[in-house]
Amino acid sequence: MMMTGRARVFGDDVNTDYIITSRRKRESLDPMVLRAFLFETLNSGFAATVRTGDVIVAGRNFGCGSAMEVAVTALVGAGIRAVVAKSFSRTYYRNAVNNGVMPVICDTSSIGEGDALEISEGTERNVTERNVTERNVTVRNLATGEVLTGEPLPGIMREIIGAGGLVGYIRKHAR
Repeated sequence: MMMTGRARVFGDDVNTDYIITSRRKRESLDPMVLRAFLFETLNSGFAATVRTGDVIVAGRNFGCGSAMEVAVTALVGAGIRAVVAKSFSRTYYRNAVNNGVMPVICDTSSIGEGDALEISEGTERNVTERNVTERNVTVRNLATGEVLTGEPLPGIMREIIGAGGLVGYIRKHAR
């Protein structure tokens, strides 16, 4: 799994209502409609500048607040396939995986707005005490040459993301 995209940088504590306000989900749940309102509370012009493949970069506690899944599906509608942050709320992290968006945990302090990023899987390792296989995620900043190592993703999460989300994974593996 590898992707490239332009960094769109936000700070700490970006809650789900900042990603997409809850009043918008009352109007529509269609990701293609919601994309026009992404981050409107933080940056009213953001949605007009977002491009397919952009990567959201944030500080600590990305996706905090309510557990509304639409905060991830709105990103999917905009063509955003990865969020790189210092940390995520647990619910947002899992909602991202379930919707095929790669959540990458690493130090984001050196990534600037508009930097070209390449996100790829690192080397595989077995965690015997948990009986799982994990891979670190590598974030290469093509603007600076810096390489950041993200926290590992278990194999099942990589498979879900690779299938485009949990629904695609279930369809692929249904008996």
